[in-house]
Amino acid sequence: MNKLNRKKVFRTAAEFVLLIGFVLVLRHFVFNPVEVSGTSMEPNYQDADRLWQATFIKPSRFDVITFESPRNGKSLVKRVIGLPGDTVYYENDQLYINNTPFDEPYLDEFKEAAETELLTEDFTFDTYPAITSATVPEDSYFVLGDNRQNTDDSRYFGFVNKKDITGVVFFRFFPLEKIGAP
Repeated sequence: MNKLNRKKVFRTAAEFVLLIGFVLVLRHFVFNPVEVSGTSMEPNYQDADRLWQATFIKPSRFDVITFESPRNGKSLVKRVIGLPGDTVYYENDQLYINNTPFDEPYLDEFKEAAETELLTEDFTFDTYPAITSATVPEDSYFVLGDNRQNTDDSRYFGFVNKKDITGVVFFRFFPLEKIGAP
C-alpha cells in the first residue's frame, strides 16, 4: 500500500470513529430511549411502548416526561399538569389549573371506556398528605398518569423536582403501528 492510500484509509477510519463517537454522545446526553413500564399511561402509552426522550427540552404543561421514582428510583413516565406556581384541582372530572378549566383531549378515549362515572376523582392539593404546598413549588412539577384510576403519581408521592427529570418524550418508535410523535 502506498503512502497516499494509507492516508486515505487512516482519514476514513478517523472520520468513522468521530462519527460513532458523535452518535454515542448524542444518544447518551441528548436523545435517550425509554420504555413504558406498566399501565399508568394507558390508553395513550401501553406497557412496553418504546419512546425517544430529549434531555435538553424544558417541560411544558401536558408534556409527557420521564423521571426517577421518588419511591424506588425506577424510571417513570407521566404527564406534566402543574407548573411552578400553579394550583391544581379536579371537580366533577374537570381539571382546573389556577381556577381555569382545562380540556384534556388525550383522556377522551379513556373517559369513554371508564367503568366508573368519574375518570379522575375530585381532589385539591389538601386532599393528599404527599402534597405539602398550596401551589407547585419553584423548580417542581405536578404530574399525573393518564390512567387516573391506576397510577402512582404526584397525588401519592408529591411534586417532581426539575433536577429529577430525565427527559421530555417527543416520539414513539415501538410498536411500529403506533410510530410517531405523541
